[in-house]
Amino acid sequence: MSSFSNPHFMYLFSLKNGKKKLAYGQSPEDALEILRVRLSEEEMNELLTGHYLKINQRELQQYVGELG
Repeated sequence: MSSFSNPHFMYLFSLKNGKKKLAYGQSPEDALEILRVRLSEEEMNELLTGHYLKINQRELQQYVGELG
């Protein structure tokens, strides 16, 4: 099945230190699962999983300074 038939979105999840972590997926839950593969347990504990912002790729440049 083509990846174009299942759109993915970008999400910025808030961290406890005030920064944001970029993730992608079909939904916020899918994006968190992808982060679980990429991050250590300690890094995952820093995420505020209920605090996220769905963004377009075109908007990403606006948030570069907030990434951590």
